[in-house]
Amino acid sequence: MTPRAADRARYDRATAHLDAPVAIVDLEAFDANADDLVRRAAGKPIRVASKSVRCRALLERALARPGFAGLMSFTLAESVWLARAGFEDVLLAYPSTDRAGFAELTSDPKLAGAITVMVDDPAQLDLVDRARERDGLEVRVCLELDTSLQLFGGRVRVGARRSPLRSPAQLAELARSVARRPGFRLVGLMAYEGHVAGVGDAVAGSPVRSRAIRLMQSAARRELAARRAAVVRAVRAVAGDLEFVNGGGTGSVQHTAAEAAVTEIAAGSGLYVPRLFDNYTSFSGRPAALFAQPVVRRPGVGVVTVLGGGYPASGAPGADRLPVPYLPEGLRYDPQEGAGEVQTPLLGSPADDLLIGDKVWFRHAKAGELCERFEELQLVEGDRVTATVPTYRGEGRTFL
Repeated sequence: MTPRAADRARYDRATAHLDAPVAIVDLEAFDANADDLVRRAAGKPIRVASKSVRCRALLERALARPGFAGLMSFTLAESVWLARAGFEDVLLAYPSTDRAGFAELTSDPKLAGAITVMVDDPAQLDLVDRARERDGLEVRVCLELDTSLQLFGGRVRVGARRSPLRSPAQLAELARSVARRPGFRLVGLMAYEGHVAGVGDAVAGSPVRSRAIRLMQSAARRELAARRAAVVRAVRAVAGDLEFVNGGGTGSVQHTAAEAAVTEIAAGSGLYVPRLFDNYTSFSGRPAALFAQPVVRRPGVGVVTVLGGGYPASGAPGADRLPVPYLPEGLRYDPQEGAGEVQTPLLGSPADDLLIGDKVWFRHAKAGELCERFEELQLVEGDRVTATVPTYRGEGRTFL
């Protein structure tokens, strides 16, 4: 029996009492992935990206492990909810225009002390000030640096379009804006290199493209390391010492951790290891989060149909954004239908061994987005479900 076949047998036994659709997290794999992230971070703390987990019980499990400290959230409403639930260090990774949220933040000392907001434009400071319902509470502020690699005078850009701030001078000027305004305190700097951390460099069947990605990422790491260090120096010259300089992501942990200017690493997807993280040469993880759909039809030889399963991930549309049939091994989509909202035909010889009601296990493309489809996660240890925990959705929270 192959390791994957053994996993299938375990998961089927563990969930035999549960009807599909069902989502699981294999805790042994989750913990092993957490250990690997800590190893690669080489002593620098890992701030857990909540959007990649979206389950409070598993956020708590990660933070209870040595080497993890703090959360990186994705909306202000989520940040407030997490802080009220007892998480004491929440970095909001994206600018917000949530006026009600800022009014709540600036009127509650507990929230103001626990949450750091992201800023890359003075207009965002104006919005916070307009939302204040009382004076006196400082808002903790983090500045974001644009990490994109720009070539040929900016005519070629590689990387996400995030912050407009690229140069040390630009970051220092915004730092001065924060320092001049009462009610704000600059505590951190963030730079997420998604074109390195979130792009695999070993694309199956594409050696030329893979080499091009590796060359791009090597150039991007060199350029960013020098620019990030200069930015940190410039901002510290204005604001004094910073509590943190955050960088990285699951795919670049060890490279970002090697930069002296960086004090902490962000990661979250590496706990679940969705399919987008299969194509890396720098690390390998264990798939920890999976979902199962039930076989509901057997249309013919070499074909089964499962209920639903069309859970595409965000990002540029493409085959890599679809879930992948994982267990049993050897199943594939019908190219004429793909993954369907209500039903999904699957082709391959393993189909002939599947019966009505059997489970087919899938891996999602992007980590936390799976939790928007399920209200519960079944936590599996060995061949048993040892706990059932709610996702954000299961707690009635859909923040985006």
